[in-house]
Amino acid sequence: MTNNLDHIALILDGNKRWAKKNKVNNKYGYKKGFENIRNIVNWSLSINLSNLTIFALSSENFNRSSVDIIYDIIYQNFSTILENLVNDKGIKINIFGSKESLPKKVLDIFQNIENNSSNNKNLNLNIGFNYGFKDEIKHILIKLKNENININLNNQSEINNLFYIGSIPDPDLLIRTGGYQRLSNFIMYNLTYTELFFTKTLWPEFTETEFKSIINKYFLIKRKYGL
Repeated sequence: MTNNLDHIALILDGNKRWAKKNKVNNKYGYKKGFENIRNIVNWSLSINLSNLTIFALSSENFNRSSVDIIYDIIYQNFSTILENLVNDKGIKINIFGSKESLPKKVLDIFQNIENNSSNNKNLNLNIGFNYGFKDEIKHILIKLKNENININLNNQSEINNLFYIGSIPDPDLLIRTGGYQRLSNFIMYNLTYTELFFTKTLWPEFTETEFKSIINKYFLIKRKYGL
């Protein structure tokens, strides 16, 4: 079977450990991590990838002290990075996860970026922010109950569209940086047959060379669906 590559997912892990390793504060570590998102988008464009899904903030991490640091970076740096990707690179952005408890300023930034990018076609960038798969399932069940939605359970497309990233193809491969070999409650519905790659490289120092090396290894896999 010829391996297609339409969709890559990434778990961006290791910002704080990178900061400790380089003897800088956590804010600088997260800033470097957010800056590397721009790089991964450019690398994805260079291989004509259609879909890129990244895990930026887990709902399990939402109450950590670092969340305020992340908000500051969004206000000061990340919103500009996303705007540049939208305006200069033609990226379409979808930010998914729980909107509860997020500051209005962050929600407004996210909403504006999604609206401004809605007609872009060069790359679909899905960003999981305050996201957890168990929370996603809860969100779906509440929506079905409260909105009295009728789903044709024989229609896979209708089922897929209940989930945050909708009907786009499932990720072909997932890369997790930072050394841990777990999925951490990330888009579990969409990873059923995804090829998994784990690297010890901390996210802020993840490079294009390693990115393309993993892709080359992916193309050597003889993919099967089932056992």
